Amino acid sequence: MESKLPDVGTTIFTVMSQLANECDAINLSQGFPSFDPDPWLLDRVTHYLNSGANQYAPMSGAPSLRAAIAGKVAAVYERQVSVEHEITVTPGATEALFCAIMATVRTGDEVIVLDPAYDSYDPATTLAGGRTIHVPLQVDGDGEFSPDWEALEDAINERTRLIILNFPHNPSGAILSADNLDTLATLVRDRDIYLLADEVYEHIVFDGNDHQSLLRHDELWERSFVVSSFGKTVHATGWKIGYCVAPAELSTEFRKVHQFNCFAVVTPMQLALADFMTDKPEHYQKLPDFYENLRDHFAGLLGGSKWRLRPARSTFFQIADYSDISDEKDTDIAMRLTREIGVATIPVSVFCEAPSDRRLLRFCFAKDEATLATAAERLRSL
Repeated sequence: MESKLPDVGTTIFTVMSQLANECDAINLSQGFPSFDPDPWLLDRVTHYLNSGANQYAPMSGAPSLRAAIAGKVAAVYERQVSVEHEITVTPGATEALFCAIMATVRTGDEVIVLDPAYDSYDPATTLAGGRTIHVPLQVDGDGEFSPDWEALEDAINERTRLIILNFPHNPSGAILSADNLDTLATLVRDRDIYLLADEVYEHIVFDGNDHQSLLRHDELWERSFVVSSFGKTVHATGWKIGYCVAPAELSTEFRKVHQFNCFAVVTPMQLALADFMTDKPEHYQKLPDFYENLRDHFAGLLGGSKWRLRPARSTFFQIADYSDISDEKDTDIAMRLTREIGVATIPVSVFCEAPSDRRLLRFCFAKDEATLATAAERLRSL
């Protein structure tokens, strides 16, 4: 049969994790923590598994979880959202991203993404009949990534239907400022353009900075789908539970797609997460310090080596420049490091339509300190 996605193969995350397993390498490639969720949360899952909560949840999500999400949105972003009409729980953030794209993009529409970009945006746009326009982030002399607002403005035209923003940014760790949100508002004002905010690392922002969610901005909120993930927040990426917050009119269209893509999300975990959010809010409040300590530990271990890095501003990924080690393509050195020294990583070029000549690899530091120490020792040997 003729493929709808002829240029799409197996994702780099699957490839590198499989290679890491084959080589018995330390896997700093795929973004999953090496530690389990809070035992209190696991106990609540067990409680609901053994209490008859094993049938379908409502299509939009368990009411208690949606209420807990609304409470957090109000507390953190000062946005009052409707539990009934503006929050939808999804099987992971990727499904939410897919539903938002399918709900908004029509044949011939253009979708702007900022490179480096998460790899699900482009194929979802293609399946919706749209065309993806890649606008690279700009990089300063210190390796700091940020949006190029002039380039973004130049890319907008009458066919632009959706702009996808991924901040806190994977893989660079870039974050937005309140002024950036104002700038974005001026670019889309009086235009029929929607915004899709991939904010799965919303609670992992460092150095005293606040995450500037599109939920904070009155004008942007009116046209936004804001997506987040429990996997990143509670150290349970394998649970694949996320959610989308959007104005009622947009949520209605979102749910039309969601209900036929994956009707409902696993019930006992939703109920347990609702309890956890309500009774243990300190977990997400302490998350920045938790990951900042791991970031600093990993950066310190590589200090004074041939690896050049600027500590990430967010997420649990660290970009490192290997220019002083090799002139190999990042895809080649990523494979070699996995096979020869037993450390798997992700080449940054796979996130870009037109890769730059910068030699960058992405490392996941959401690992225990002993694992990071072993990995760093191997990386310093180069």
